[in-house]
This record gives sequence, C-alpha cells and structure tokens, in this order.
Amino acid sequence: MQDSHSGESLLFLTDEQLRQGIEAMFFAYRGFTADPDRILAGMAYGRAHHRAVHFIARAPGTTVNNLLAILGVTKQSLNRVLRTLVEDGLVEAKIGRTDKRERNLFLTDEGAALERKLSDAQRARMRRAFRDAGPEAVSGFRQVLEAMMDSDQRRRYQALREGSK
Repeated sequence: MQDSHSGESLLFLTDEQLRQGIEAMFFAYRGFTADPDRILAGMAYGRAHHRAVHFIARAPGTTVNNLLAILGVTKQSLNRVLRTLVEDGLVEAKIGRTDKRERNLFLTDEGAALERKLSDAQRARMRRAFRDAGPEAVSGFRQVLEAMMDSDQRRRYQALREGSK
C-alpha cells in the first residue's frame, strides 16, 4: 500500500537537503545564463530579449499572444522587447494570413545568427554537464524539471517538444 505522502516518503529529503537543491538551482541558473548575458551585454539586450529570440526560433511564425503565454510577461513588457528586436532587424512581424489582427513573428537571418550564438553557448555548457553527470542523471534531471512546472507550463513545454520532432 502506498503512503499518502508518496513523493516525500520515497525520497526522505530533509529541509536542509531541499535548501541545498534550491541553492544549487540558483547557482546553476547563473551559470546557464552567464554566457548569453555576456553576449547580450555588448548589444544592450537582456534576458527578455534572449527568451523572445529563443522561442521565436523554436516556433517560427508564432503569434505575439502565444509568445505572451509562453513567457508569462505583460503585453507592455513584451512589446518593448519586440519593438527593439524589430527595429534592430533581428525579428520580423508579419500580418496574420487568416486573422489580420495577429502578428506572426520570425527571426531574420541576423536574428537566427544571434540565436545560434546564444544557444550554442548554452548547449556547450549543458553538454559538458550532462556528459559529466551521466545518462541516468540526464533523464532524472528532465523528470525533476518537468515535475516542477505548473500544469499549463508543462503543456506548453510538451507542445514545443512535439513541434520540434
């Protein structure tokens, strides 16, 4: 018979171990974002620009509303980021074919080059970490991250994964 605290009873993690996990995530995130931050700093861009470029690259033609839902930012905040990216020639916004009110977002060649540069740096860091940790850790890491996502975030994440296959 399974215990009503099934997840906790299987892991036996103390509060201190959980605190250490939280701290490890904070430091890992700093490492994960450090390389792109250095690249973007020279361009006067920040992480919001990086996230927008990343998700436009993952789903070319995505709408502004879809990007809003994925990023979880305000429309005003996203519009500031997109305006800069469009003005700088990294993103192109096209009027929707079926709904003229929609704007579909695409990276320009210059935008795609920036996205590759940013993601190459992050892929290299993740590749090293995954290689050092081993295959079981890679699977477990993904399971932990997915379990931490809210259900709507998990659905969006899974939709992006399915769309890239």
